[in-house]
Amino acid sequence: MTLDDCRLFYADEVRIVAGLDSPALVAAYSRVPREKFMGPPPWKIASPDMASMAFLGLAGEAYITTNNPRDLYHNVLVALDPERYLNNGQPSALARWIAALDLKPGDRVYHLGCGVGYFTAIMAEVVGPGGQVVASEVDSGLATRARENLAAYPNVSVHAGDGAAFDPGGCDAIFINAGVTHPHSLWLQRLADGGKLVLPLTKDIGTSNFGSGVLAKISRGGSNFAGQVVTPVAIYSCTSIRDPEMSTALAKSLASKALMKLRCVRTDPHQQDETCLAHREDVCLSVADLTQ
Repeated sequence: MTLDDCRLFYADEVRIVAGLDSPALVAAYSRVPREKFMGPPPWKIASPDMASMAFLGLAGEAYITTNNPRDLYHNVLVALDPERYLNNGQPSALARWIAALDLKPGDRVYHLGCGVGYFTAIMAEVVGPGGQVVASEVDSGLATRARENLAAYPNVSVHAGDGAAFDPGGCDAIFINAGVTHPHSLWLQRLADGGKLVLPLTKDIGTSNFGSGVLAKISRGGSNFAGQVVTPVAIYSCTSIRDPEMSTALAKSLASKALMKLRCVRTDPHQQDETCLAHREDVCLSVADLTQ
């Protein structure tokens, strides 16, 4: 099999595992050369199960080493920094999250936490030359690699630094690839009417910079923001947009499974009540039905 054959097989594997119904997203997976984003061989790859067990101390070495680029075209993690268990994410999981954005040709996208830019390139392929992807990465080394990896995409720009402090301008879609306790008010303001914001809402896990929770989709309709849970998630935390009280509230609503009933994000002034899952003055995760 040629590498092109491997990419086609891989894209179809991702389609099946992620349940994709977007031909454009599947085609993007078949075109972007993953090996060119991962640095020179040898590469360390792992199944998500083995990486999770190793992170929890339940297994030894999570990764296997390979020099064969064909091995990257499976639904596996590829180590970016194995000492930190920092990986290029599971392709099927990221495909589900990207699919939730409902990207269209010509869309303008903000991607916070772009890593080395592989999934940024996937989105750039979907929105096409008439669209734009603005990416940010807090790790300066990864940001440099992303900028180099994405140099062939004139519709992509990469910014180094805290993505929450960066104003991406108006966006049709926003993909936050780091755990937060609540949507940043700026992201809600910058989201176009009809746009989608996808982000991991996570509780803190001990003193680590890792969190667990749910991947949520927020859809803007005028001044209202509908919300729904897409998948469970475990992910590194954003360097900001972490509120200890919101983390505690998320932990409680996760334990009771109430968070699975998320219906909206409220930005209107209101008193905290039984419909509030996690409440701040500026933003509230809620089960209220604002259409009534």
